[in-house]
Amino acid sequence: MRRYHREVELPAGLGMPVIGIPAGEHVVLDVRLESVVEGVLVSGTASATVTGECARCLDLVTDRVDVELTELFAYPETATDGTTEPDEVSRVVDDLVDLEPVVRDAVLLALPQAPLCREDCPGLCPECGGKRAELGTDHRHETIDPRWAALKQRLRGTEEENE
Repeated sequence: MRRYHREVELPAGLGMPVIGIPAGEHVVLDVRLESVVEGVLVSGTASATVTGECARCLDLVTDRVDVELTELFAYPETATDGTTEPDEVSRVVDDLVDLEPVVRDAVLLALPQAPLCREDCPGLCPECGGKRAELGTDHRHETIDPRWAALKQRLRGTEEENE
C-alpha cells in the first residue's frame, strides 16, 4: 500500500461552459494505492477550485469541488481483465495507472448544472436585464396586453385632444 499527495496543473480547462476548472489551475490529489488480487485499488480524494458564472445573474462564482475516488485497475491477464470489456474496467498498463479519466469523470459529475452565487439570488429582470438585487423591491415595468395596445394608442390621442 502506498499513499500519494500530488498537485497537478491542468494544461487545458475541465468542465462545462457555465462552470469548470480553468486551464492552469491545480487539482490536489490525495490517493491511496493498494495491491489486491485482481489489480490495484485506488481510493482517495481530488479537490480543485472551480469558477464560472451564476445561472441567474451572471456574476462570477468561485467554489471548491471535493470528490471521492475509488477505482480498480485490473492487472493484465487476470480474471477481471479477461471477463470485462476494455472500457468497462480501468487497466494497469506497463505497471502504471492513469488517473486522469477517473478524476475528470468524478469532477465533471460533481459540478453543479446551474451554479448560483447564493441560494436566494433573484437573478435578472426579464424586461430591462438589470440585476434584481440592485434594482430594489419596488422595481416594476408597465406591461400591457398586446391585444389592448392599439386601443391605448387611440385613447392616448383623444386624451391629448381633450387637454
